[in-house]
Amino acid sequence: MACHASIDAIERVWREESARLVGGLVRLVRDVGLAEDLAQDALLAALDRWPASGIPANPGAWLMTTARNRALDGLRRREMLERKHAQLAHEPRPEVSEPPLEPPPTDDVGDDVLRLMLIACHPVLSREARVALTLKLLGGLSTGEIARAFLVAEPTVAQRIVRAKRTLSEARVPFEVPTGEALSARLASVLEVVYLVFNEGYAATRGDDWVRPALCDDALRLAHTLADLVPGEAEVHGLVALLELQASRLEARTDANGDAVLLLEQDRTRWDRVRIDRGLRALQRADALARPLGVYSLQAAIASCHARAVTPEATDWERIVALYDALVEVTQSPIVALNRAVAVGMAFGPDEGLELVDTLADAPVLEGYHLLPAVRADLLAKLGRTEEARAELERAAFLAQNAKERALLLERARSLVESGDGR
Repeated sequence: MACHASIDAIERVWREESARLVGGLVRLVRDVGLAEDLAQDALLAALDRWPASGIPANPGAWLMTTARNRALDGLRRREMLERKHAQLAHEPRPEVSEPPLEPPPTDDVGDDVLRLMLIACHPVLSREARVALTLKLLGGLSTGEIARAFLVAEPTVAQRIVRAKRTLSEARVPFEVPTGEALSARLASVLEVVYLVFNEGYAATRGDDWVRPALCDDALRLAHTLADLVPGEAEVHGLVALLELQASRLEARTDANGDAVLLLEQDRTRWDRVRIDRGLRALQRADALARPLGVYSLQAAIASCHARAVTPEATDWERIVALYDALVEVTQSPIVALNRAVAVGMAFGPDEGLELVDTLADAPVLEGYHLLPAVRADLLAKLGRTEEARAELERAAFLAQNAKERALLLERARSLVESGDGR
């Protein structure tokens, strides 16, 4: 009897396999738009067949075979049309312009997903277009999820993706892995993409799940592959360190019901010590390769302060503030400044933290950002300003797109009302 497959199960398979599928197809057909179309055709075929037949033992191979067959059918149809046109014109049949569906020579990367990432991060594209396209093709993220990662409008991201694919096609970008300086030039946007993919898994921007470990695993795999490819780049190791240290807390970020658990309330015995050790070693390597530390290495250093603290009270908040000072200087980011305000509140008191938060209220990039009122609420509650804190938590819940996070914020607001104070 066939094992039926639910749509949710098929979507999970797609999330896990889509990047490898598109990457492999790009290697074969040398066209990003065509590769994505073929992948979508394969998904439609799976949605048609798998609910009745069940998910095959190797769904990735099934999807690739289906997509490859569609590509071959397309080539045969085009070749037949060209032959007929040549006969009607009484001319010799022209050569077919598409390359054959044979793998190109192998290179040092040996990873279709990484190959696709480096292609999508080609300098012919703007920084915003590179990151949006790569998140779409490799992260399996929707346009809306990418928009929230960037805190920009969804139509803007959709336009970036369409234009990026058109630009790659019109510029006839070679579908090969760059080397030397060309590779180094693309690393910054590649690292940013890996970072944002991990973040979407670590704290999902929308939906019913607080964490999506599969995305974190994909980002970690890509980060380690990059570290093997360019071992002399400090920031690659800094990113590996950051992701390992953050991933060490994944199991503790949810309770038995799958509800969100904040950092200071987590059971630290559930933190993964193997990941922590790997992260600390990667941070040491980054520190040995470059001074001052870069953006990812600084964030990893902040994460290491939490990883080393046996209890929340043992956290070295003053060192975290100092690291955030450097990070704000490097990034000039209001979001980083908001995180710094949290650390200042922990190190030097909620009044100082609140003062910093209020200076950020008019920053355009924070408009509609749910963590701004959430942070403000926490500081107000610690100062005993319960009613103001409750209103800010409700505002934050209204802005939050993730169901688990929204529920957590509303529960905190209810707790404040029930306790009658801000503690």
